[in-house]
Amino acid sequence: MSMVWRRGVDWAGLAAGPAAWAVSTQANYSLANAVCGFRFNIVPLLAAVLVLVALSGAVLSWRAWRIAAAEKELLAQEDGRPRVFVAVSSTIIALLFATVIATQGAAGLILSGCER
Repeated sequence: MSMVWRRGVDWAGLAAGPAAWAVSTQANYSLANAVCGFRFNIVPLLAAVLVLVALSGAVLSWRAWRIAAAEKELLAQEDGRPRVFVAVSSTIIALLFATVIATQGAAGLILSGCER
């Protein structure tokens, strides 16, 4: 696992960002009725955890991008796979999804879940 964090994974943000958003969205919908009955709104806490998941994917993709840039492989392709393009796209996508998850979690700070 240490090698993964050092070298990065070019597609990690592409997987982690949308997956974390999908979990967040489904959990928010399924918890909507249950949150009204409790004093504690779990939506912002869940959003914070899932933002960290999306950001960890962004970090892994960013590491792969930076290492490829340091090795002057910006236009190179290994085995016909555009790793740098995937790493850059994955980093941006994961950051976008982390922002969306944070925005949905911030709504949980304002809305109690009992609005009808």
